[in-house]
Amino acid sequence: MLPSHLTHVFPDTTNTNAAGHLTVGGCDATELVEQYGTPLYVLDEATLRSRCQQFARSFAERYSNSQAVYASKAYINPALARIFAEEGLGLDVVSGGELAVAQAGDVPLEHVYFHGNNKTPAELEEAVSAGIGRVVVDSFHELDLLERICADAGKTQDILVRVSPGIDPHTHAYTTTGIIDSKFGFSIQTGDAERAVLQAISAPHLNLKGLHFHLGSPIFELEPYQAATDLVLRFASGLREQGLELQEFSPGGGFAIAYTRDDAPPSAADYAEAIVGTLKATCSELGMEQPNLVIEPGRSIIGPAGVALYRIGAIKDIPGIRTYVSVDGGMGDNIRPALYQASYEVLSANRPTAEPDTTVTIAGKYCESGDVLASDILLPAPSAGDVIAIPAAGAYCPSMASNYNLNPRPPIVLVKDGESRLIRRRESYADMMLCDL
Repeated sequence: MLPSHLTHVFPDTTNTNAAGHLTVGGCDATELVEQYGTPLYVLDEATLRSRCQQFARSFAERYSNSQAVYASKAYINPALARIFAEEGLGLDVVSGGELAVAQAGDVPLEHVYFHGNNKTPAELEEAVSAGIGRVVVDSFHELDLLERICADAGKTQDILVRVSPGIDPHTHAYTTTGIIDSKFGFSIQTGDAERAVLQAISAPHLNLKGLHFHLGSPIFELEPYQAATDLVLRFASGLREQGLELQEFSPGGGFAIAYTRDDAPPSAADYAEAIVGTLKATCSELGMEQPNLVIEPGRSIIGPAGVALYRIGAIKDIPGIRTYVSVDGGMGDNIRPALYQASYEVLSANRPTAEPDTTVTIAGKYCESGDVLASDILLPAPSAGDVIAIPAAGAYCPSMASNYNLNPRPPIVLVKDGESRLIRRRESYADMMLCDL
């Protein structure tokens, strides 16, 4: 069996088999790497669908007028977009590329929300032309630009205005987005949010449906959601006489997952209880109609479904200092440790139940001293050729991957009931030179 202190950071179907190897979705991890090579990202379809259902159900049971949309920036491709559409989720996109994937994945565009602090004219034209459900407006520049684009196209576009409530969610500075000092949204405190709402109401070709905020990610506390929900609803209530009809309300996403054995994030039900409870109570107190609720889980859906597999190569022991165990991936496929000081668990995939008795640091193959995936962790005495598994790797690792040092980005396989399906092939050297002239 998988060590009990690690079960909550691996996909739901993770186990060990008679050969003593790690399995995910009924597939032997060592056989997967023999078939597809390393580095390899494995996504468990059962976990993916289960997390979709947990968020949709947890909110719908407490608030019938709710819709979950998947935050594509966590990672998206056409195969995944189809799964999310099958589970009834819409998509939150932040670029023309993500919109193109939504279209390729046959996601109903009325359930697609377009975010971003500096959408280009071309991207907005593409979104309006495609018939996107909502544009979440983030600046005065965008309000003016979108109005002109819609006027030229002879269309009226449904929008949300993104406000910044000025509440600190106590997460990493790079992923905190709802405070006053942020590139995202219109600040309520400075008066920009009120000006933006009034400008949106008066725009002939924009139809203001409601308000959106996003505090950051990952957020392990419930109180920031409650405080921000209450504050933004009170802000909206104050503008009712000036024409704001709050039909839609979105507290964004940012829901946390467990990366390490010590992490204990709230459940989907916990987040739903906090947000919905505050929404209902504040609306009741203010005499407001309850708006449609839109949530945007991303990391919390795909993160727990992913496992990264690497093969060990060189091992460097510096007596009395450190033992470096180098793998064939690193910051090119997972930049989070270098960028966010993110922590991960590491397990031997070919010896998952062996006693972890050797302190090592997992180093990547990239030409940077900061290319370290995990520092001072315990593994069974490692050897070249061993395969290691890093769980909770589904979110942001593939989507932020690069070709640094001209290394190809790894493939991604979807596993279910003992079968694997390639949903993204490994890049070739030719792929990396495809755009070069």
